[in-house]
Amino acid sequence: MIHTVFRAGVALSGALLLGIAPAGLNVASAASPLLAGEEPGQAVAGTPAALGVGATSALAARSSAWTIPAAAVAAPKPAPLDEAASLRPGAFVWQPERATVGPVEMVVSIPLQRAYVYRGGTLIGVTTVSTGKKGHSTPVGKFDILEKRKTHFSNKYNNAPMPFMQRLTWDGVALHAGHIPGHPASHGCIRLPLAFARNLFGVTQVGASVHILATAPEPHEALAMIRESYTGMGGPDEEAVEGTD
Repeated sequence: MIHTVFRAGVALSGALLLGIAPAGLNVASAASPLLAGEEPGQAVAGTPAALGVGATSALAARSSAWTIPAAAVAAPKPAPLDEAASLRPGAFVWQPERATVGPVEMVVSIPLQRAYVYRGGTLIGVTTVSTGKKGHSTPVGKFDILEKRKTHFSNKYNNAPMPFMQRLTWDGVALHAGHIPGHPASHGCIRLPLAFARNLFGVTQVGASVHILATAPEPHEALAMIRESYTGMGGPDEEAVEGTD
């Protein structure tokens, strides 16, 4: 009798090690997903993996309980775009995830040498720019994007490259990628950092509004101010523009 009970106990222990539950015994309800002292993804002494036991379909199902998936890490929240006031020349902030739908508008401040991009009324980008230098002033007013070309060259200034060109006037003013020295240096165009020009090109449509100001608004107030000041304006101020950048 004693020998019979001993043999039964050995058989039951072996079945549990192999992950096979004898009839009438609910192993899943009693077993912990992670055994004491076990590190996620590692074999524990006494488990089939540690004993070198061959894999079976039952073992595959059982072994899934020995690994704990890594905890999901929450993505950090983007910093407020208003903090972009201290950007160095050529730097920008681009956070299109702040608003994924709605019309895109742009506000350019000549005194600040900054541009703000809004989608659906929400600020999604701030960048440093370079506007027209003395004798080649960038015009002030409301403009619509008339034409877009990824590759474009100046027809007046030594065939100078103007990547991601977005035309604002037919007499030579446009948004495009270019050098940003920290002060007005163009021939009337609005230069943008290359990566920002590429990003902007990807979200605008022909007809999108660009507001160019001779004032220095804060990012959070620029769009509201524009909508009050330029409602029904219908076009740019009449200011001389000399050629294409």
